[in-house]
Amino acid sequence: MFKSILVPFDGSPNAEKALETALELSRACSGGDIKITILTVYRHHSMLEASLSMVRPDDPGNLDDIMRAHAKEVAEYAKTLAHNAGRTDVRAFVKSGPASRTIVKFAQEHGMDLIVIGSRGMGSVEGYLLGSVSHKVTGISTVPVLVV
Repeated sequence: MFKSILVPFDGSPNAEKALETALELSRACSGGDIKITILTVYRHHSMLEASLSMVRPDDPGNLDDIMRAHAKEVAEYAKTLAHNAGRTDVRAFVKSGPASRTIVKFAQEHGMDLIVIGSRGMGSVEGYLLGSVSHKVTGISTVPVLVV
Protein backbone atom coordinates (compact mmCIF):
# COMPACT_ATOMS: atom_id res chain seq x y z
CA MET A 1 0.00 0.00 0.00
CA PHE A 2 1.21 3.53 0.68
CA LYS A 3 4.41 4.22 2.59
CA SER A 4 4.48 8.02 2.26
CA ILE A 5 1.85 10.70 1.74
CA LEU A 6 2.43 14.30 0.71
CA VAL A 7 -0.12 16.85 1.94
CA PRO A 8 0.15 20.27 0.27
CA PHE A 9 -1.09 22.72 2.90
CA ASP A 10 -2.09 26.36 2.42
CA GLY A 11 -3.98 26.89 5.66
CA SER A 12 -7.43 26.72 4.07
CA PRO A 13 -10.29 24.64 5.49
CA ASN A 14 -9.97 22.25 2.54
CA ALA A 15 -6.26 21.81 3.25
CA GLU A 16 -7.14 20.98 6.86
CA LYS A 17 -9.61 18.36 5.61
CA ALA A 18 -6.91 16.92 3.35
CA LEU A 19 -4.52 16.67 6.30
CA GLU A 20 -7.20 15.00 8.43
CA THR A 21 -7.87 12.54 5.60
CA ALA A 22 -4.17 11.72 5.22
CA LEU A 23 -3.88 11.11 8.96
CA GLU A 24 -6.98 8.89 8.95
CA LEU A 25 -5.67 6.99 5.93
CA SER A 26 -2.37 6.46 7.71
CA ARG A 27 -4.10 5.07 10.79
CA ALA A 28 -6.46 2.85 8.78
CA CYS A 29 -3.86 1.38 6.43
CA SER A 30 -0.93 0.72 8.69
CA GLY A 31 -1.68 1.78 12.21
CA GLY A 32 0.07 5.11 11.65
CA ASP A 33 3.24 3.85 10.01
CA ILE A 34 2.74 5.79 6.79
CA LYS A 35 5.12 8.76 6.60
CA ILE A 36 3.21 12.07 6.37
CA THR A 37 4.97 15.06 4.80
CA ILE A 38 3.45 18.54 4.65
CA LEU A 39 4.42 20.99 1.92
CA THR A 40 3.57 24.69 1.90
CA VAL A 41 4.31 26.49 -1.35
CA TYR A 42 4.53 30.24 -1.75
CA ARG A 43 4.87 32.15 -4.97
CA HIS A 44 8.15 33.89 -5.71
CA HIS A 45 7.64 37.55 -6.64
CA SER A 46 9.81 39.42 -9.06
CA MET A 47 11.27 42.76 -8.07
CA LEU A 48 8.68 44.49 -10.28
CA GLU A 49 5.81 42.64 -8.60
CA ALA A 50 7.26 43.39 -5.21
CA SER A 51 7.50 47.08 -6.03
CA LEU A 52 3.88 47.16 -7.18
CA SER A 53 2.59 45.12 -4.24
CA MET A 54 1.56 46.12 -0.77
CA VAL A 55 3.86 48.81 0.51
CA ARG A 56 4.17 49.38 4.23
CA PRO A 57 5.90 52.74 4.73
CA ASP A 58 7.15 51.86 8.22
CA ASP A 59 8.49 48.42 7.24
CA PRO A 60 8.69 47.89 3.49
CA GLY A 61 10.49 44.53 3.79
CA ASN A 62 11.16 42.14 0.97
CA LEU A 63 7.94 40.55 -0.29
CA ASP A 64 9.62 37.16 -0.74
CA ASP A 65 10.82 37.25 2.88
CA ILE A 66 7.32 38.13 4.06
CA MET A 67 5.77 35.35 1.95
CA ARG A 68 8.36 32.82 3.15
CA ALA A 69 7.76 33.76 6.79
CA HIS A 70 4.01 33.40 6.34
CA ALA A 71 4.48 30.02 4.60
CA LYS A 72 6.62 28.83 7.53
CA GLU A 73 3.84 29.82 9.94
CA VAL A 74 1.29 27.91 7.84
CA ALA A 75 3.52 24.82 7.73
CA GLU A 76 4.06 24.96 11.50
CA TYR A 77 0.30 25.28 12.00
CA ALA A 78 -0.19 22.11 9.94
CA LYS A 79 2.42 20.29 12.05
CA THR A 80 0.58 21.42 15.18
CA LEU A 81 -2.67 20.00 13.80
CA ALA A 82 -0.92 16.69 13.11
CA HIS A 83 0.67 16.67 16.57
CA ASN A 84 -2.73 17.34 18.14
CA ALA A 85 -4.02 14.31 16.23
CA GLY A 86 -1.27 12.19 17.79
CA ARG A 87 1.37 12.26 15.04
CA THR A 88 4.68 13.67 16.24
CA ASP A 89 6.76 12.36 13.33
CA VAL A 90 5.25 14.61 10.65
CA ARG A 91 7.72 16.72 8.68
CA ALA A 92 6.89 20.05 7.04
CA PHE A 93 8.68 21.82 4.20
CA VAL A 94 8.36 25.25 2.60
CA LYS A 95 9.16 25.80 -1.08
CA SER A 96 8.71 28.66 -3.50
CA GLY A 97 7.47 28.42 -7.04
CA PRO A 98 4.37 27.71 -9.08
CA ALA A 99 2.22 25.69 -6.67
CA SER A 100 1.12 22.74 -8.80
CA ARG A 101 4.49 22.10 -10.44
CA THR A 102 6.34 22.53 -7.15
CA ILE A 103 4.03 20.02 -5.44
CA VAL A 104 4.45 17.42 -8.19
CA LYS A 105 8.22 17.91 -8.40
CA PHE A 106 8.56 17.58 -4.61
CA ALA A 107 6.46 14.39 -4.60
CA GLN A 108 8.58 12.84 -7.34
CA GLU A 109 11.93 13.88 -5.85
CA HIS A 110 11.02 12.55 -2.40
CA GLY A 111 9.45 9.29 -3.60
CA MET A 112 5.95 9.99 -2.31
CA ASP A 113 3.35 7.28 -2.95
CA LEU A 114 0.28 9.53 -2.73
CA ILE A 115 -0.63 13.23 -2.75
CA VAL A 116 -3.67 14.15 -0.64
CA ILE A 117 -4.78 17.66 -1.57
CA GLY A 118 -7.76 19.83 -0.74
CA SER A 119 -10.03 21.05 -3.49
CA ARG A 120 -10.99 24.68 -3.81
CA GLY A 121 -14.62 23.78 -4.15
CA MET A 122 -14.99 25.81 -7.33
CA GLY A 123 -17.87 25.30 -9.72
CA SER A 124 -16.97 23.33 -12.83
CA VAL A 125 -17.16 26.26 -15.26
CA GLU A 126 -15.11 28.59 -13.08
CA GLY A 127 -12.63 25.79 -12.35
CA TYR A 128 -12.32 25.06 -16.07
CA LEU A 129 -11.66 28.70 -16.92
CA LEU A 130 -9.28 29.53 -14.08
CA GLY A 131 -7.98 26.16 -13.07
CA SER A 132 -7.10 25.24 -9.55
CA VAL A 133 -3.98 23.86 -7.95
CA SER A 134 -5.65 20.53 -7.19
CA HIS A 135 -6.92 20.23 -10.77
CA LYS A 136 -3.49 21.00 -12.20
CA VAL A 137 -1.78 18.57 -9.83
CA THR A 138 -4.09 15.75 -10.91
CA GLY A 139 -3.32 16.57 -14.53
CA ILE A 140 0.47 16.59 -14.34
CA SER A 141 1.31 14.19 -11.51
CA THR A 142 2.61 10.68 -12.09
CA VAL A 143 2.02 10.08 -8.37
CA PRO A 144 -1.59 9.11 -7.47
CA VAL A 145 -3.61 12.09 -6.19
CA LEU A 146 -6.56 12.06 -3.79
CA VAL A 147 -8.55 15.29 -3.91
CA VAL A 148 -10.52 15.96 -0.72
